[in-house]
Amino acid sequence: MEHGTMNPSTHVLQLPDDCLYYIFQRLGSSSDREAFGSTCHRWLRIQSLCRRSLHFQCSFTHQTPISLSHDPISIGYFHLLRALNRFPHLQSLSLCGCTELPDSGLSLLIDYGSKLQSLRLDCCFGITDHGLSSIAMGCPSLSDLSLYRCNITDVGLETLSESCLALKDVNLSYCSRISDDGIRALSQNCQHLRAINISHCRSINGTGFQGCSRTLAYIEADSCKLEPEGIQAVFSGGGVEYLDISNLSWCIRGHGFTAIDTRFTSKLTVLNFRVCRYIDDDAIVKIARGCPLLREWNLALCHEISIVGWESIGSYCCTLERLHVNRCRNLCDRGLQALRDGCKRLQKLYLGRCCRVSSTAVEMFKLLRGDVHISDEEIMCIAPDWAF
Repeated sequence: MEHGTMNPSTHVLQLPDDCLYYIFQRLGSSSDREAFGSTCHRWLRIQSLCRRSLHFQCSFTHQTPISLSHDPISIGYFHLLRALNRFPHLQSLSLCGCTELPDSGLSLLIDYGSKLQSLRLDCCFGITDHGLSSIAMGCPSLSDLSLYRCNITDVGLETLSESCLALKDVNLSYCSRISDDGIRALSQNCQHLRAINISHCRSINGTGFQGCSRTLAYIEADSCKLEPEGIQAVFSGGGVEYLDISNLSWCIRGHGFTAIDTRFTSKLTVLNFRVCRYIDDDAIVKIARGCPLLREWNLALCHEISIVGWESIGSYCCTLERLHVNRCRNLCDRGLQALRDGCKRLQKLYLGRCCRVSSTAVEMFKLLRGDVHISDEEIMCIAPDWAF
C-alpha cells in the first residue's frame, strides 16, 4: 500500500499573504489575534499590517492589577517611531498621559499619519502649536482630536483648521491659552464639525461660534465665562442638540437666553444648567416654549427659578423625560405640583435636598404619577454617548 506524501503547498504556513489577511480579519477575539501574531515572524508582520488602533500603556490608560505593578512608561520620539514603523496603517492613535512627549514626536505624523482618523493627546504637556503644525501637515483625514490640557494657542488651532477640514469631534477642555479667535477658526473652516468641548477654557466668551456650521450638535462649556452674545452665537448654526453650560457663575451681564431666536433652538434635546446661578424664570420660560424636543434638563442648584419657571416647564415641556432639580432652593410644593400635572412624558425626576418641598408633596407625586421614578441621586454629567 502506497502512502501519499503531504503536498507542501497545502500547508497553512504556505498560504499566500492575501489568505492570511483574510483569516486574520475574521478572528473574533483579541486573544485569537494576539495568538495569530505569536505563530511566526511572517504572521506577526501580517498582524502588524492589519492593526488599525494603538493605545500606549501610559499613566492615563485603564489600569489593571498587572499594569499597576509596573512603573509608567515614558514615551519619547524613538518609541513612537518604532510603533509607527511597525503599524503603518493605523487609523486610531492614543498617546494620553505621555506627559514627556515632545513636539518632535508628532513630527513623525508628517510621514506616518495620512490614514489617522482619531488622535488623542490628553495631558501631553509637551505638545504646543509646533506639534499641531505637524498634525496639520500629516493628518488630512483626521476627524477626532483630543487636546485636553495641551499647551496650545489660537495660532495652532488656526493652522490645524486650515488643513484638517474633516474634523468632527474636538476636545479642547482645560486648554487655558485659547480664545474665541481659535474657536472662530475651527467653526468657520471645519464645516463638518459635530462636537466640541471647551470646558474650563476661561478666555472663551462664546462669540467665536457665530455663524458655525449646522452640523455642530454637541457643545460642552462647563465653567466657561460665556457672555450673552456668546450664548446667542452658540445657537447661531441652528443644529445644537446637546449643550452643557454648567457652573455659569461668572456671567456678570446676564445669561442671554431671552434674546435667542427660538428658530435656532428647535433641535435641542439635552440641556445642562447645573449650578447656573444666573438662570432665572425669563430664561426658563423662553427655553420651555422654544425647545419642543427637549428630553433631559439638568437644573440642579439653579436657585433663581421660582413658581413661574416651574409652571412653564410643566406646561410646555411636553417631551421631557428626565428632569434634575436637586437642591433647588425655590422649588416648593406648588412647583412640584406643576411638574406633576404637566410633563406627561416624564420618566425620571432627580429630586433631592429641596428644602421647600414637603414629604407630603413627594408622596402625592408618587401616588398620582406612578409612571415617574423619583431619585435623590445627583448626576453631574448627562452628555450623550455619541460624541467623544
